[in-house]
Amino acid sequence: MNPKSEEARNRDENPFEGMVIASSESLDNLEGRSACPRCGKSRMYFCYTCYVPVSLIAGKIPECKLPIKVDIIKHRREIDGKSTSAHAAVLAPNDVTVYTYPDVPEYPQDGKTVLLFPGAEARTVQELFTGKDNAPSYSDLLLAELPSGYNVGTLMTKVLKHQDINEIQHAHKFPIDRVVLIDSTWNQSRGIYADERLQKIPTIVLQRRASQFWRHQKGSPRWYLSTIEALHQLLLELHICAWGRSEQYKSFLTVYSPVHKDNNHPQCQPYIGQYDNLLYFFKFMYEKLHKLYKHESLLAYTRPMT
Repeated sequence: MNPKSEEARNRDENPFEGMVIASSESLDNLEGRSACPRCGKSRMYFCYTCYVPVSLIAGKIPECKLPIKVDIIKHRREIDGKSTSAHAAVLAPNDVTVYTYPDVPEYPQDGKTVLLFPGAEARTVQELFTGKDNAPSYSDLLLAELPSGYNVGTLMTKVLKHQDINEIQHAHKFPIDRVVLIDSTWNQSRGIYADERLQKIPTIVLQRRASQFWRHQKGSPRWYLSTIEALHQLLLELHICAWGRSEQYKSFLTVYSPVHKDNNHPQCQPYIGQYDNLLYFFKFMYEKLHKLYKHESLLAYTRPMT
């Protein structure tokens, strides 16, 4: 069997293994729809226009604190009830704002705001930290430990070298403070990207990761992520580039990098699932759907990776 095919199969069988996601008991206990506490419309778990949970689960779902601000530009034809951008807005209400195109803010040209969009000029996340294109670096070593799918729970086993200390000491702060995502089909996204307001923003691209989104888009490869998956992946890459993951790496920082003891940066610690709850609704809906349908019978999961 092809090793890559075997890896993909194992990942599909346990896509959330190793992740730290809160219990969905409050969602399981809901017996029907209820009124949105703001607009009064009938909703099941949350209102996808007001971006608030229904009253019966208010205070019972996780709230995510993100290290950067997130703007999501949603295509006006994107179906609200099927879009995962609402997940981000509900779970991280203080850090995520959703706009409907052509409503797009004017962004400062200071390099602190980036657009997540693949292209010839797009930089990788590690290049945001190092500014290097080829030379092996601290970020490269850390990202070498990043699994190809969701599984982020395994411990880091590589021993970092002393020459990486300088890069570690300069990684106590993210190089960006805002990211813009486009929420639409691939064909629609190219039209939004052509907007001159977005053309001015530098672009970044993520490592490829197999999407677990059940919504099929004809002609798109499997590594085209849903909005919430893309946001989770971005934060994961940013955090691992800055502070790594695992207790082994945390011990390394204690000895060699005192800057990471700064209490003003409470998130300056290895990745231990800080942003996994962004996938709270996504995981719940994925598992609910897979109780009704076999994974291999859904068209979204038969798409090629290329």
